[in-house]
Amino acid sequence: MKQHAEAAMSCGTVTKNIAPCIAYLKGGSGPSAACCSGVKALNSLAATPADQKTACSCLKSAASSMKGLDQKKVAGLPGSCGVSIPYSISPQTDCSKYGST
Repeated sequence: MKQHAEAAMSCGTVTKNIAPCIAYLKGGSGPSAACCSGVKALNSLAATPADQKTACSCLKSAASSMKGLDQKKVAGLPGSCGVSIPYSISPQTDCSKYGST
């Protein structure tokens, strides 16, 4: 029987937390307080390797599906908000390298 771990992370959670960042990522000036609050919350939620991998996959998907994003701002978003993550957010990120146990 396969053990089922509860994942706290979902793409819905990721999207909800980064939604305030869209204006900045499309060329606006500086990330807003709400944007950075979401980025920090997302970082806190990604506590387990499985959640980190899910967050990576969802961010990668969002980065490639949304049109008009400044990919440099996308990649630098965590740093702009004072958060350190072990990967760069981009459509080319290999999420399989992150979150392995």
